[in-house]
Order: sequence, then structure tokens, then C-alpha cells
Amino acid sequence: QGHLVESGGGLVQPGGSLRLSCAASGFAFSRYVMSWYRQTLGKERELVASITSAGGSTTYADSVKGRFTISRDNAKNTVYLQMNSLKPEDTAVYFCKAAGRTNWGQGTQVTVSS
Repeated sequence: QGHLVESGGGLVQPGGSLRLSCAASGFAFSRYVMSWYRQTLGKERELVASITSAGGSTTYADSVKGRFTISRDNAKNTVYLQMNSLKPEDTAVYFCKAAGRTNWGQGTQVTVSS
């Protein structure tokens, strides 16, 4: 079935940084493209960033380009999202997902506020 556990969220001031982690288990993590999504109340889930299975290629939403960095450690079955220069509009619940798989984790809340 597979299992995803996101962590690292919290409250941060505008301009601050956070590093999110997503620990995967129960499936062949290293074979999958991994992505981070975010969702705010009343809105659809938004794709934030993706990384290929070996980590050689990444893509980002225009809204986070230059501020966020996605990376992965296949030995640890973990994908990361380094978020810098955070803005109030980055406030959301952040989720990770493996491409082509249907399960989601519980998400981690990121709140950017002074």
C-alpha cells in the first residue's frame, strides 16, 4: 500500500525558512518521481515541486521558483523541501506524493505570519 509521513512544518515569520521531510515506506521509493503539493482551505491542492527518481531533474511552480528546493535521499527513502524567503501566501498544509500512486500522507502545516 505504501505510507508517507510528512514533518517539519511550523510557524515562521515572513522571510524565514523551513525544511520539510517526507519519509516513505512500503513501496520502491527510488523508482518513483516524488512531488510536494500544498493546499489551503477551500482551494484545490497545488503542485509545488517535483523530482525525478534519481534526483537528476526538478521542476517548480512559478510561485516558488528560486525560493524552494526539492531534493531526495533514496538511501533514506526521504524527500525534502527546503523553503526559503517564505511569504504569508505560502501558508498551507504541505503533502508529498509518489507519481502514479494514490495514497497521501497526513500533511504538515506551514504557517507564515508575523
